[in-house]
Amino acid sequence: MTKEVLSKECIQLNKTLTSKEEAIRYSGTVLVNNGYVDASYVDKMLEREELTSTFMGNHVAIPHGTEDAKNLVKETGLSVVTVPNGVDFGDGNIVKVLIGIAGKGDEHLEVLSKIAIVLSDEENIQKIVDTRSEEEILGLFDEVN
Repeated sequence: MTKEVLSKECIQLNKTLTSKEEAIRYSGTVLVNNGYVDASYVDKMLEREELTSTFMGNHVAIPHGTEDAKNLVKETGLSVVTVPNGVDFGDGNIVKVLIGIAGKGDEHLEVLSKIAIVLSDEENIQKIVDTRSEEEILGLFDEVN
C-alpha cells in the first residue's frame, strides 16, 4: 500500500525560520522523518536551490531535489510548512508557504499540477498561511482531483 502523498504529519504550521537554507532543510527533514526520502535528499534540495530558485511568487516556494536525486525518493510525498512572518529567499522574495516535494518516477508531475491548481487561487495561499488546522490544508488539496 502506498502512503498518502500529503499527511497531517507532513504539515507544519506557524514556524519561524530565519534563512532560505533553514527553510529548505526544514521542509526536507519533514519528508525524511515521515519516510518519503533518504536523509541525503535534503542536500539535493539545497543543491537544486543553487541552480535556480524554487520561489514561485505569491509567497510560495516549492523546494525539491535535483534530477539525480530520484533514487533517494522512497515514496511520492509533500511537506507543507507555513512561515507567517516570512523567510527571505533572496531578491526581496518573501516566502510564507513552503511545499517540499519528493516525486517517485514521473509522479511529481501530477503532484505539481495539483499544487498549481490549489495555489493558483491567491485566497488559498492566504488560507494556508492563516490556518491553525492541518485538516484545512488537507481539505484544500483534497478538493483537487
